[in-house]
Amino acid sequence: QVQLVESGGGLVQAGGSLTLSCAASGSVLRIVRMGWYRQAPGKQRELVASLFTNGGGANYADSVKGRFTISSGNDKNTVYLQMDSLKPEDTAVYYCNAHLYNYVGPDEYWGQGTQVTVSS
Repeated sequence: QVQLVESGGGLVQAGGSLTLSCAASGSVLRIVRMGWYRQAPGKQRELVASLFTNGGGANYADSVKGRFTISSGNDKNTVYLQMDSLKPEDTAVYYCNAHLYNYVGPDEYWGQGTQVTVSS
């Protein structure tokens, strides 16, 4: 069993910053890619940022480039999303996502989601 546990969401004023974290635990053999998605009310879930753990680089949605930074922890089982210059349109539930190998084979997992609210 694999779990993704997120933390760091909350309420912040426009222009402020928040850092989200996501830790993978359980039957994790190797993580290939971790990332963050978000879903605002009435909208589809969208990719915010993703990171290949083998040093393959990061990918960002155009709407967050230059404001958000994704990084991994030293153990490679944790991913962070530093969000700066937040805007009201960044308000959404943010979900951690991981593509990894467990003891059975490759699989994909999602966190439970954490609310980020940016007030104007």
